[in-house]
Amino acid sequence: MDVFKIASVNDAGCGKCGDDVASIDFDFAFQPIVSVRRRAVVAHEALARGPAGQPAASVLGQVTWQNRHRFDQDCRTKAIARAAGLKMPVSLSINFIPNAVANPLSCIERTVRAAREYGFDLSRLIFEVTESERLDDAASLARIFQQYRQLGIKTAIDDFGAGYAGLTLLARFKPDYIKIDIELIRDIDTSTNKQIIVQSIVDLCRKLGVVALAEGVETAAERDCLARAGIDLMQGFFFARPAFQALSDVPANAWESI
Repeated sequence: MDVFKIASVNDAGCGKCGDDVASIDFDFAFQPIVSVRRRAVVAHEALARGPAGQPAASVLGQVTWQNRHRFDQDCRTKAIARAAGLKMPVSLSINFIPNAVANPLSCIERTVRAAREYGFDLSRLIFEVTESERLDDAASLARIFQQYRQLGIKTAIDDFGAGYAGLTLLARFKPDYIKIDIELIRDIDTSTNKQIIVQSIVDLCRKLGVVALAEGVETAAERDCLARAGIDLMQGFFFARPAFQALSDVPANAWESI
């Protein structure tokens, strides 16, 4: 079976991402998300790459207002197909473009079909929206999150602390995860200001029942500082770099001294 078979299926319910829009040729690299407490991989994030592993910018630079609906749909179905082909045993995190979702119900249909086709349970899907993207309608995104939650799909706000709408989204709808932006994580072990800010985010998440996740962890010192702040889920080069068309292994020394 062609792992990208589902990507060619037109979503008749949407009408904005059909075959009249040229598709973008791309693939994925996968980076693990780990639980430091369990010393285990709990998810992999699908990161867009060119068809031969080129950087994400080579793909995202081709996304336009006209093809964003098609690209958003293709990202979901291709990521599920690739994850299933790699026999991914944990959750799959996929970035999505909120401004490309014309109708939550119709736009999710193709994703659901792909998940069923490849036997990938919807409860193992996490949809990330980056806080740094300017949203056309925050209320609309809240409705999208609500619809996904009803299907058992989890949601996350990526790059929290870096963009336009993080607190507004939290006020309107509670995601399952908040991914703290890399700029707040970098050298946090030597920055009192960053430690205070991140601790405040962790405390806020705890009160709201949201799980905080630190992205961009690159050193053992950052890992340990974040763990002391109460963060269990982490992602970054310290644990593993993204692997093109493959699942990265986390080396044993990533857990040393925890």
